[in-house]
Amino acid sequence: MIRLTREPIDHHALTEAVRQPGCGAVVTFLGTVRDLTGDQVTVALDYEAYPGMAEKKMAEIESDVRAKWPVGEIAMEHRLGRLEVGDISVAIAVACPHRAQAFEACRHAIDRLKELVPIWKKENWADGRTEWVHPQGVQKSD
Repeated sequence: MIRLTREPIDHHALTEAVRQPGCGAVVTFLGTVRDLTGDQVTVALDYEAYPGMAEKKMAEIESDVRAKWPVGEIAMEHRLGRLEVGDISVAIAVACPHRAQAFEACRHAIDRLKELVPIWKKENWADGRTEWVHPQGVQKSD
């Protein structure tokens, strides 16, 4: 399952969606909005994406993960819109027969998502300044 959403991510439901009898390991990654970015106090993040392109890249990541590990099921969900400190921005759950495989597959999935998927975030700092950034530092033009 691959999904972009403007609603809060239900990480429990995401984890349950990948569990299956042939897989003894489920690894879940949750990315949350933290209150500091470097030395800047963050009050909120705004996420934007071009859904068609972002979902296509997420599907490519899913295919890549399935080709490299014996994945029973994988789910990736990224939230869009305004998120407050503590909110879940991204969740990935991977089920595999064994824990090492599940950890490796999940780490690969989140690393590739951060590298490849065109999702931009706007940092909203306590001093009132804002800045749009891509996870790898590529600036978004308004």
